[in-house]
Amino acid sequence: MAENNQKNTGDGGNAGTLTQTKSKVKRPAMYKVILLNDDYTTMEFVVHVLQKFFQKSFEDATHIMLQVHQKGQGVCGLYPKEIAETKVMQVTKYSRGHEFPLQCIFEEA
Repeated sequence: MAENNQKNTGDGGNAGTLTQTKSKVKRPAMYKVILLNDDYTTMEFVVHVLQKFFQKSFEDATHIMLQVHQKGQGVCGLYPKEIAETKVMQVTKYSRGHEFPLQCIFEEA
């Protein structure tokens, strides 16, 4: 025979009050990935990079490329830190592999 260790509190078995706590999950800090202008990387290559690594449409990639060309820099996207770091490394490695000095950086948004 199994022992029953429950105490009779006289309240029908509901001795404790159940409280539900909600813990708020803090969103990760977001970082802007930015392409910087240089005098050697072709506009076509910048558009290609934006489409390949940032999944931009041709129109969006062209718009960002023109910002890079005219204003000296253009924002490619907003990502958590680890993803931003990875994007920068991918773009830099790919650009060097194609003999372009395209610079890609990230900074907190």
